[in-house]
Amino acid sequence: MSQNILQCRDLKKVYGDRTVVDGVSFEIAAGESYGLLGPNGAGKTTTISMICGLLTRDGGDVNVDGKSMNTKSIEAKKAIGYVPQDIALYPDLTGLENLRFWGRMYGLSKKALATRVDEVLEVVGLTERGKERISTYSGGMKRRINIAAGLLHEPRLLILDEPTVGVDPQSRNAILENVESLRSQGIAVLYTSHYMEEVERLCDRVGIIDDGKLIAQGTRRELVETLGHTDRIELTVTGDLESFAHEAKRIPGVEEASVVEGGLHLLGHGGTKLLPKILEVAVQTGADVASIEVIEPDLEAVFLHLTGKALRD
Repeated sequence: MSQNILQCRDLKKVYGDRTVVDGVSFEIAAGESYGLLGPNGAGKTTTISMICGLLTRDGGDVNVDGKSMNTKSIEAKKAIGYVPQDIALYPDLTGLENLRFWGRMYGLSKKALATRVDEVLEVVGLTERGKERISTYSGGMKRRINIAAGLLHEPRLLILDEPTVGVDPQSRNAILENVESLRSQGIAVLYTSHYMEEVERLCDRVGIIDDGKLIAQGTRRELVETLGHTDRIELTVTGDLESFAHEAKRIPGVEEASVVEGGLHLLGHGGTKLLPKILEVAVQTGADVASIEVIEPDLEAVFLHLTGKALRD
């Protein structure tokens, strides 16, 4: 069994009378990718900040590569490569200059730094663009060079916080391919996102976080099996969506009904058999249905089932 590189136990963070992280516990083994899945504001970034020792926790313990973590734990922090949501680069410097700067901050020798800069630029596919200023990079290129900076010192744990937000499809795919390749190198990866399809593609195990609580975790199969044979039904619809959702919940076999941008998401057993009744309710409530799609269970369906709301609400 692989060694656990990260162990979190009962993490807690309170601001005033609001608990933003409430008893979060999980671990990540060497070579494993763990996805922290939840909407914006769920507590993902606060959890990461405590894991990295950037934020004092109000309860719980964090252990990274066998070392206890707190805000002053230099040795534990050395084992982490952190890629934040915000781009941590100097726009007036080139990609190479940025990487050399951060490499010196990590304490790499001149010889080791030269080797690692070349290696990480190749990993993120930016070898040919290294001599150009960051200010000339696209959003996707900036995020890829951000990942390169996090890999310079060969961390045991790489933490990626929403690394594909605002990037073009080509760069997004390149980032996902980069992350996939890291697992084979024995790096433990903590990947946070509110894009379900990324987490399904990349992660060996998934933790679902909502309102500061880790409400479920396991492999994709384990999480989906909690739904039984429940299907997700997505409707593109206009009209009084709240009334439609309220009445749809009363249909036998429908477990959840959630209003989302542009329509309605339902969870129910025997999705195709429910369609006639759903359309009947649409007519009764004056809703105008443009399209309906029945989708087999996935992580987004799990999230909707557990929280009563869509992942991107």
